[in-house]
Amino acid sequence: MKTVADAPVGVFRRALGDWALSEGLTWVFVFKALLTAFVALWLAYRLELPQPSTVLATVFIVMQRQSGEVLAKSFYRIVGTLLGLTVMVTLIALFNQERVLFLLCLALWVGLCTAGAARYRDFRGYACVLAGYTAAMIGLPATFDPDGAFMQALWRVLEITVGILCTGLVMGLILPQTSGATLRSTLATRFREFAGFACAGLAGGLEPQRMEEISARFAAQAVALENLRNASAFEDPNMRLRSGRLARLNNEFMVLSTRFHALYQLLQRQRLQGETGARVLEALQPCLAQVGSELAPVSERLYSDQDAASLAQGLSTSKQALMQRIRDGRQQLVEQQADEAQLTDFNTAAELLFRFTNDLHDYAQTQASLAEQHHSRENWKGNFTPRANGLAAAVAGIRCALLILALSAFWLASSWPSGSTFVLTAGLVSALSSTSSNPARLSRQLLIGASGSALAGFVLQFWVFPWLDGFALLYASLVPVIAFGAFLLARPQTLGYGVGLLIWFCMLALPANQTHYLPYRFFNEYLAVLASMGLVVVSMLILPPDRPWLWRRLERDLRMRVVFAVSGKLKGLVDGFESGTRDLLNQAYGLAARRPDVQRQLLRWMFTVLEIGHAVIELRQEQAALPNEPCYAEDTAWQQGVRAMGRALVRLFIQPDETNRQRALAAVEQAIQAVRDTPEPRPPQFDTSPLRRVLSYLHFIRSSLLDPRSPLAGGSANAAGRLANAS
Repeated sequence: MKTVADAPVGVFRRALGDWALSEGLTWVFVFKALLTAFVALWLAYRLELPQPSTVLATVFIVMQRQSGEVLAKSFYRIVGTLLGLTVMVTLIALFNQERVLFLLCLALWVGLCTAGAARYRDFRGYACVLAGYTAAMIGLPATFDPDGAFMQALWRVLEITVGILCTGLVMGLILPQTSGATLRSTLATRFREFAGFACAGLAGGLEPQRMEEISARFAAQAVALENLRNASAFEDPNMRLRSGRLARLNNEFMVLSTRFHALYQLLQRQRLQGETGARVLEALQPCLAQVGSELAPVSERLYSDQDAASLAQGLSTSKQALMQRIRDGRQQLVEQQADEAQLTDFNTAAELLFRFTNDLHDYAQTQASLAEQHHSRENWKGNFTPRANGLAAAVAGIRCALLILALSAFWLASSWPSGSTFVLTAGLVSALSSTSSNPARLSRQLLIGASGSALAGFVLQFWVFPWLDGFALLYASLVPVIAFGAFLLARPQTLGYGVGLLIWFCMLALPANQTHYLPYRFFNEYLAVLASMGLVVVSMLILPPDRPWLWRRLERDLRMRVVFAVSGKLKGLVDGFESGTRDLLNQAYGLAARRPDVQRQLLRWMFTVLEIGHAVIELRQEQAALPNEPCYAEDTAWQQGVRAMGRALVRLFIQPDETNRQRALAAVEQAIQAVRDTPEPRPPQFDTSPLRRVLSYLHFIRSSLLDPRSPLAGGSANAAGRLANAS
């Protein structure tokens, strides 16, 4: 029997457990960073490598909290390093006597790599960063000693490899934090949160602002989970066996959330219609309550794969009951002598609800299949297709290339001894910042972190290192800097400060095997680094990456996703549309972090694009699966009307103004009338009648075009004008 004295012990244990799962993980990361640095630096000195600083800098470049991300980053670092090495050796062989041509080609290559990093923004983008950085790191010293360039390149590759191996071994073997465990935890938490807000939405208790916030977070999580899935495949063969199902699960969640949002929007429009809408909602209420009761247990705790199997089984048996409730609700409206518009609203909402249940069932089946090593649901051919604005990536590359050319010209004109560091830093900072959702902020953080490394390096170089004897004392003197930098690295909001502090401290202040205390060299090198970083920050003012011109481009790219839905190849269209739309929103949302009004406008565009684009895709899928009967022929009036509607939607989303919206509405209404006028030899139920399903898709597109909250509504719907006003 527990006593009162036991209560504080229980509270302490719970508090300790909560701390271990939150702040404790940060200190585990700091400990592993110190251990990795110790092993890597000891090996670098023991093997008498020319630049131990490269080994330790590699450690902090590669280091991540999850071991899978470390392995993935290490792999792409090696790929980028070898690619940069190959290009640079080729350029040295071609232009070893022509420094101007060599620097011109180097600027073009680094600019191209920076554009690639801005284009991909994942581990492939990291390979682009390293391909440019390695080329500059090898090529710039080679301008003074072309004959020794090849051996320098081999030493750099060896030093980078030692740093990667040390980081991978320590992070993977000592208190590992696996990407697979993080992935599963994130999936469970996301599904629980979705179930909670879906229950609230079905019950009418979800505010639109809350819906927007959660949708933006889900868009960011979809991108992050794809990176986690790729990383977990590097560390765990069991996760690699389930990689296809995990990708499918992410895609099915995107489809599920899109379907729920469409249903939520339609229900909200009914609530705005007063008594007419209230009658439709009353008939729908038993159906909504049934689906909500299935989701309610999911929202209360984290579901396991076994729980997902139970959910899938429950949904499978309850779908027939839901179908009967839908028919009862429709009969209720018929008995109340509801008009055609009310019946169509009910049919569309009911069919969306039934498809939402089907999507939920598919998701639960896929999650349940993760309990087995091999499963038929692994055979999924779709993939996550990230999207990036080509102009934004090109601007990042051009900005970097021009900056390197300008700094190289200054170096050649002044013969500055630290000119190579001056140019190298600009290339590295430009490439690193191009992978960030907020490049200007990351550049400033790197500058502040590097300034801190200059202060720490000055103190250690001239007041501490000369008094030390032996590796143990040297490492003890480095512990405060490494620990503080690792603490900054462990937190996303201070990541840039940690990178700036640790990398440039290692590169410029760490003693070599044969140490020379040269104050003028120390000050020159840090002057070059800080001046170069300052110029990178200033260069962000030239076509800055977080200004309305880019928001407008990203908004246009969002709108063009509907054009993709209308005209893209049907194979792989759903996953390409869903993933690309969310990736674009995630980029735009991050760039507009300081402008909540712009974020809301971009979110509204995403909702409209998802609603109409998804309906168009499912309409096309319905057309592709039609039976070979005369009423479904290609030359029928309703088929021609649907094609005309597609062309009108393309015009509308390319140029969103009131004239094109009215044309699109007229085209949709003509298609609806043509479908109604087409006789069909099947019962008029949505589970048996293709034309009944086509009519629901068309009606939903019409309701979305008429929504007064849509960015398409009103005469001022021009996207460029709205975001121009936001500036």
